[in-house]
Amino acid sequence: MSDPAGSPSARKGSATQSPRGVSGVQRKFERLGLHEPADFIVHVPLRYEDETSITPIAQAFPGASVQIEATVLDRQVLNRPRRQLVATVSDATGTLGLRWLNFYPGQISQLAIGKTLRIRGEIRHGFHGPEMVHPRLGSIDKPLSNALTPVYPTTDGLAQPVLRKAIESALQRADLSETLPQVFLERYGLMPFEQAIKVLHHPPASVSMNDLTERGHPAWERIKFDELLAQQLSLAEARAHRRAQRAQAMLADPLLLFSRLRQALPFALTAAQERVIEEIAGDMRRSFPMHRLLQGDVGSGKTIVAAFAALQAIASGAQVAIMAPTEILAEQHFSKLSGWLQALGVTVVWLVGSLGAKARREALSAIEEGAAGLVVGTQALIQERVIFKRLGLVIMDEQHRFGVGQRLELNRKGERAGHQVAWVPHQINMSATPIPRTLAMTFFADLDVSVIDELPPGRTPVLTKLIADTRRDQVLGSVLSEVRQGRQVYWVCPLVEESEALQLQTAVDTHAALSQALAGVRVGLIHGKLPTVQKQQVMTDFREGNVDVLVATTVIEVGVDVPNASLMIIEHAERFGLAQLHQLRGRVGRGSHHAICVLLYQEPLSMVARQRLKAMYETTDGFEIARRDLELRGPGEFLGLRQSGQQLLRFARLETDHELVERAREAARALREHYPGHVDAHLNRWMRRRQDYLRS
Repeated sequence: MSDPAGSPSARKGSATQSPRGVSGVQRKFERLGLHEPADFIVHVPLRYEDETSITPIAQAFPGASVQIEATVLDRQVLNRPRRQLVATVSDATGTLGLRWLNFYPGQISQLAIGKTLRIRGEIRHGFHGPEMVHPRLGSIDKPLSNALTPVYPTTDGLAQPVLRKAIESALQRADLSETLPQVFLERYGLMPFEQAIKVLHHPPASVSMNDLTERGHPAWERIKFDELLAQQLSLAEARAHRRAQRAQAMLADPLLLFSRLRQALPFALTAAQERVIEEIAGDMRRSFPMHRLLQGDVGSGKTIVAAFAALQAIASGAQVAIMAPTEILAEQHFSKLSGWLQALGVTVVWLVGSLGAKARREALSAIEEGAAGLVVGTQALIQERVIFKRLGLVIMDEQHRFGVGQRLELNRKGERAGHQVAWVPHQINMSATPIPRTLAMTFFADLDVSVIDELPPGRTPVLTKLIADTRRDQVLGSVLSEVRQGRQVYWVCPLVEESEALQLQTAVDTHAALSQALAGVRVGLIHGKLPTVQKQQVMTDFREGNVDVLVATTVIEVGVDVPNASLMIIEHAERFGLAQLHQLRGRVGRGSHHAICVLLYQEPLSMVARQRLKAMYETTDGFEIARRDLELRGPGEFLGLRQSGQQLLRFARLETDHELVERAREAARALREHYPGHVDAHLNRWMRRRQDYLRS
């Protein structure tokens, strides 16, 4: 085999040749992100197989993966209940069954009666006693391995022997030199990199298999530390990069506008909101771009904080853009912000994909001429035709729902002001999904974080009930009771149309069923496939009390604020993620009425679904919900960033390695301050092709 991992020509080909000029094996390597020797050496095993010893059959217990040497007693091809190859083998201690459901003629000839073979596989309980299903057969003449055999993450058509050979070649060619000062190895008790990487690829038989598979071995500790350190260094570089950029310093005194807005509000701001408003105002007075994460639980009042930030920017002569992931959420922001700010003389413009041609032309003109102080919209804001005259502040709501490119594109609208580089806009990322501390330290270390950690007065706690769907009639009775008391109800379903794969109650079917079952009750329907104008009309009818029960999909997950809605029913709650369930629950309890969220589930429940529902029942604390959600889903899915195509952490686990995160943060500060020459070498090994993602 040619050397895909090491030769210069192979590296050049992977970058410049057409697909026709790249070997099939090389394309498979690239599918795994393996381009250069440095990529191959950190492609570490998923698990290991112990081929260093022979286990007697009598000592091979169910559940264990073992290697035995045994003689074939018999073999036969059975045609019932399905075609399969079976055999019986024995050694001096006992007998064992072998079974293949898919097999080739060559396997039959391998199982010659009387032949002694080396056999590897997992012991299972079979119908006639212990057996192996689809074991691997080998010759007893081959010497036993003197190290554990690595099993690597792979892709279709890429066999383990090919991958092992390429990694072995890379280990001979790659730079294994130390990227950390010797004093760091001593201070943090770290194994040298070359030793650690070789132990992981070729662990001696004396190494504990459990330490390797559970990532507790010192070699794993070094690799995880290196990964976390590289991430902390990259985030520090991103922060330094931002601070070297220019931004408009928002120096105008907005106190008069702030005072007028406070007086016009029908509610008083909480102490947490006031604190965060001042934190943001201080950042915006600087001449480098603010990059702040504004987080708060559902209903904590992030939108009004954004309004104060927008006022400060507008008072300083800048434009503000607020981008939301859905038209419903964008419309909610537009409605609130228009009501608050237009009375203060601010022109608020609405820009979404469904806007008519005339209205779109007027909006684009107002944005380009600078007449629009505040622009609220969806991804329509990043279209080429949208040209801001002086964009100074970007606010992204539910920012994790946007791709990396979308976030960067909106930021660049400020850079293009006046068709030349003018300034980079200040940026606020709003999130109603609280970020657990370890996750914030790991992925948002380059951001300033503001937390609205108290709810406005008058918000009533929501009582959560778990009810099996066999008790649907009881739930319908609760709906009638709420409606008769003049209150409103959400009924959320996971699908719009019937799916053969998931036999779930759909929004369309549920709307029809409830309309029939709830005589005299006005039942509305909203879902993502409705035309925008129709969606807006349904939401308006619900807000104004012209609809009693709103059957919906998750389009109402965020941003919808109807204080009179007191009952939330979530159909097939076991199919929703924990963050979604918490967001949906937050749609009720916004008024003075007692609020209830019913999680209607279908049995049997998977273990993960059971844990989700248990968490929802036990707590309404968004940070606790977020902590449990992180444990269940991992950081990539939690942040909604799998779409980026990047693994957030390949080796470290946030739920177990929080102490390592702390040490890596400390080490990153010390390395940048005292050993700057080591920073680039470490980042080059661990963060190639990923820094742009971290700077988004």
